[in-house]
Amino acid sequence: MPVDEKKLEAVIGKMLGDVGAAMSGALVLVGDKLGFYKALAEAGPLDASELAARTKTTERYVREWLAAQAAAGYLDYDSKSRRFSITPEHAAVLSDPNGPAFFPGLFQVAASMMRDEPKITEAFRTGQGVGWHEHDPILFHGTERFFRPGYAQSLVTSWIPAIEGLQQKLERGADVADVGCGHGASTILMASAFPKSTFRGFDYHQPSIDRAIELARDAGLTNVGFARASAKDYSGSYDLVAFFDCLHDMGDPVGAAAHVLTTLKPEGTWMVVEPFANDRMESNMNPIGRLFYSASAMVCVPASISQEVGSALGAQAGEGRLTQVIKDGGFTRVRTAVTTPFNLVLEARP
Repeated sequence: MPVDEKKLEAVIGKMLGDVGAAMSGALVLVGDKLGFYKALAEAGPLDASELAARTKTTERYVREWLAAQAAAGYLDYDSKSRRFSITPEHAAVLSDPNGPAFFPGLFQVAASMMRDEPKITEAFRTGQGVGWHEHDPILFHGTERFFRPGYAQSLVTSWIPAIEGLQQKLERGADVADVGCGHGASTILMASAFPKSTFRGFDYHQPSIDRAIELARDAGLTNVGFARASAKDYSGSYDLVAFFDCLHDMGDPVGAAAHVLTTLKPEGTWMVVEPFANDRMESNMNPIGRLFYSASAMVCVPASISQEVGSALGAQAGEGRLTQVIKDGGFTRVRTAVTTPFNLVLEARP
């Protein structure tokens, strides 16, 4: 077929942008680790020697990093003073780990995908899975750092109040299980907000449980604990069971739903937080869909296939499929409590 030169130029332009973004990602990790963004946010405009002095790094490397970041549009450059600065908006997403939209964690997730590409490529050939625990550890840290700001912004103030009677129950004192808790970001946030309630975090990945215990200890919390267990064998009886961005990763999500049902007290609630997706694939052809489909292909689907059943829901399952999974597990009432550009929050009851 003949090539349309204008369309070819557009494709090349897009590829240049994508490759440039991928290569800039490594430099974001450098700036995050070495405190470059934080120093610029705190000190104002700096040249390479000044930033190097503040961060105890080498000026020649810093000079090239600054130029690359300015070319990427992450920093501003004043040619007269030859100093670089960071806008409040860029500082919010690059230098503040407690802010509402901190992105270096997501760059860590992207880095893990590049590091694990050989494993995933082989899985494409064989059809075998790649478990969560088989990924580079940067994935675990990046996931916690990316999700925690969103949870901190919305979990206590928006999602919990949107579920019928849940906030009042937690304020009075309730038993809560956070299944698939990872490093415990969601568990710790809830435990801090509701001191009269008791929280238990469960995850099959022991290094994540160890990290969650450490973080809870650092926070001085006494109403939270963590233990290694899967979604189909954790124990206890709870007023609330919560799954944060993990149901789609499970090999047997219907079996997990059925187990949740056996662990709920009368009038208990299952809160399921999942990545936002429309039910039709073509409706997810946008930047957020691109992000989630990519993560799904590299992490979520391989994780599910590595487990029993291997249903491989994927990170873009959508409200319809998720609702059916929950009902197939024995729940009769499912409703969408909250939607955001990044999340679906579902409320399920027996």
